[in-house]
Amino acid sequence: MYPIEEYNFTRFLSFQPSYKYLYVKGICTGRLKTLRMADMKTQDAQINKGTRWQVAFSFLYLWFCNRVSAQLHYSIPEEMRKDSVIANIAKDLGLDIKQLSLRNFHIVSDKHFYVNLQNGNLYVKDRLDREALCGADSPCLITFDAVVDDPLNVFTVTIEIQDINDNPPIFFHDIIALEIIEFTSQGTQFILQTAEDPDIGINSVQTYKLSDNQHFTLSEKTSTDGRKFPELVLEKPLDRETQNIHELTLTAVDGGKPVRSGTTLVRISITDANDNFPIFTQEVYKVSVSENTPINSTLLSVTAIDQDEGSNALITYSFIKTSGNALSIGMFYINGENGEISTNKKLDFEVVKNYELSIQAKDGGGLMAHSKVLVEIMDENDNAPEITISTVSSIPEDSTPGTRIALIKVHDQDSGENGDVDCVIIGQVPFQLILSSSKYYKIVTTNTMNREKTSCYDITIMATDRGSPPFSTLKTIKLDILDVNDNPPVFSKPTYVTYVQENNLPGTSIFSIHASDIDIGDNAKVIYSISSINADVSPVSSYLSINVENGDLYAQRSFDYEILREFQLLVTAKDSGSPSLSSNTTLTIHIMDQNDNAPKILYPSPDRSDLASFEIVPLVSFADTVITKVVAVDFDSGHNAWLSYHFIPSSEPSPFSINQQTGEIRTTRVFDQKDALKYKVVVLVKDNGAPSLSATVTFSLIVADSFQQVAPKFINHVRDEESSSNMQFYLVIALVLISFLFIVSIMLVIISKCRESKSSPTFGSLSTNLYSQADPRMFSQYNDGTLPLPYSYNVCVALDSSESDFTFVKPKQDVPTDNLIDADDSGVGNEDLKETLSSSNLAEVSAKE
Repeated sequence: MYPIEEYNFTRFLSFQPSYKYLYVKGICTGRLKTLRMADMKTQDAQINKGTRWQVAFSFLYLWFCNRVSAQLHYSIPEEMRKDSVIANIAKDLGLDIKQLSLRNFHIVSDKHFYVNLQNGNLYVKDRLDREALCGADSPCLITFDAVVDDPLNVFTVTIEIQDINDNPPIFFHDIIALEIIEFTSQGTQFILQTAEDPDIGINSVQTYKLSDNQHFTLSEKTSTDGRKFPELVLEKPLDRETQNIHELTLTAVDGGKPVRSGTTLVRISITDANDNFPIFTQEVYKVSVSENTPINSTLLSVTAIDQDEGSNALITYSFIKTSGNALSIGMFYINGENGEISTNKKLDFEVVKNYELSIQAKDGGGLMAHSKVLVEIMDENDNAPEITISTVSSIPEDSTPGTRIALIKVHDQDSGENGDVDCVIIGQVPFQLILSSSKYYKIVTTNTMNREKTSCYDITIMATDRGSPPFSTLKTIKLDILDVNDNPPVFSKPTYVTYVQENNLPGTSIFSIHASDIDIGDNAKVIYSISSINADVSPVSSYLSINVENGDLYAQRSFDYEILREFQLLVTAKDSGSPSLSSNTTLTIHIMDQNDNAPKILYPSPDRSDLASFEIVPLVSFADTVITKVVAVDFDSGHNAWLSYHFIPSSEPSPFSINQQTGEIRTTRVFDQKDALKYKVVVLVKDNGAPSLSATVTFSLIVADSFQQVAPKFINHVRDEESSSNMQFYLVIALVLISFLFIVSIMLVIISKCRESKSSPTFGSLSTNLYSQADPRMFSQYNDGTLPLPYSYNVCVALDSSESDFTFVKPKQDVPTDNLIDADDSGVGNEDLKETLSSSNLAEVSAKE
């Protein structure tokens, strides 16, 4: 089956109860040729006579035309039942019935017919009344468009409604009253009221009949427009005294099958002498008036002349009401005295184009004359074009140029140039209008779309007619551009750098990275992932994790600057489109150092023996002589690794100084024989961190010419010191045992007294009252080898080891902490004891020498 627009010949189809034919229009000549069934029969007769070349010439003529467009014409009788089949319109248009739904076949702007897409038949939607649709117009045509969307084809379908004899003739008045002077001469004619028949042609009024009587006969008169008027003819003189009223029956008969008729009563009153009838100056008056004529504007004046005198010549003008002109009479007003006809309502060419008015002139004696006024309404450009949007569809942004987005219909109710419409698109938009038919336009794209630049277009269409002045109509179509995943996620920087303090808490968020995607929906939903760039670093998942939704980075472990100072990550952002797009960036993480390492003293080594901590200072040393050097390192970096060296102040002045930057220990003066032979200095090494960390080392500096001078005493001093320390250890153990037994005894005594006492069932807490409150920091400072608080003891050490004394101090509420001995190497306690012993030994050696 081929589309009808591809045919280059004329098809003839006939069927019952209707017939149809195709209009074939050749745009090369601009002429319209209508071929009816009767024309086909004539051509067949000519072919039988040997004139087949004429038909062949017609087909060749059509073949050479540039374009052929088809128009279907159906003819059906009025009063067809609802859902009656007119024809198979799909077959007549050459369309495949199976594809009607897929191609969206439909008819536009019609309320009388519909199409069944299952079989392609055209049906009557409701009963059709030709008289209600077209009135007296002939032929009665209903035109609509049949549209196929894909591909777009528009066909014009015209249906002619054939008249049937379904209305009888009707007289507007049931009684026609006439007054006739009794001496009216024979042959006088009296015009009677006509009957109205809404049908047309042969089905309208064809003849009139008058009932039998002795005085009157009936004749018919045909007007210039073909209508018949009944006239009463006086055949026999009247005698008012004999019979003053005559009643006759007037019958109007149409020519339909079956024949229909209507009757009215003609009542004739016999009066005296008014023997002249009014006569209109024109049988038919014609006037053309603009539809914009104001109300109460005078259109024309009708005039009737009566040769009588007096009251018989006084003429009164009026409209004659009929069944078909009630609307016309309401639109106009006639002055009964002078015959001026003026507008009574607003005229509208689009509603009624022509009015027919029946005018009556009646004199004072009752004689009447009739005339007709034809009013033609002239069209004015008083209607703006109408724009109807048939289909609008959103398009993806990757649509190719030429994609159709909408189909619009443009219509103007005016006629002629006032109804010719030009249509354009307002503004700079990537769309254009393409004329599909006389009324339809397609809106198609001219460029590719980019939703990220423009996500929505407002397409404004302006339709302007060619009237003067022209009228315009604007219609705006909102078109949404659908997103396509054509943009990958984008990071704000190609590389990122962040700094993290070492010793961080695991699970802490250390950085947040973000990539933006200018698409929308799932196309813009970004998922993050990380991978390691450093090949020598463990899997990145052991160090970091990333929130796949928002890009937050979390530490999986605590970082150590001394082990790993920096590493690089490859961060990937991937959208959820189909297919998905991704982009990468590099993140460099620098581990920032914290002051978490105390200085480490390399020289003198903390692990060496007490013997090695002695340094010999030559007695003949000059001032600023380098004695020794403290060497220390710090595993931290930067400010945290800057070391400074200091002496811990002592109660006795020292003849030595230390360089804070290098750690060199120098003499500050020259020694003499009166100076002490042994000096003890404590060197504090601290870093520059916040808070600062430190380490200490103790030096015993012996002033002598050589080591051999002090070696014997030094060895004895060490031995005495070892025996003294062993004795002190045993004394401490004894003190602890005695204290424990004392406390247990006191507790037992208190418990026994509590049992004996009945009047005091409860006691206060012993733990809070037995001893005074001590600073908790004292416990941690003096708990290595000393007696537990609140016990304290004094140690008195003589120069001779045999004179040393150890005295216990009884517990008190306020125990002085000045007597407590520190067990570390801060220069108090054992070190003082060693120093004292060494000094005494050195003094003995010097005395002997």
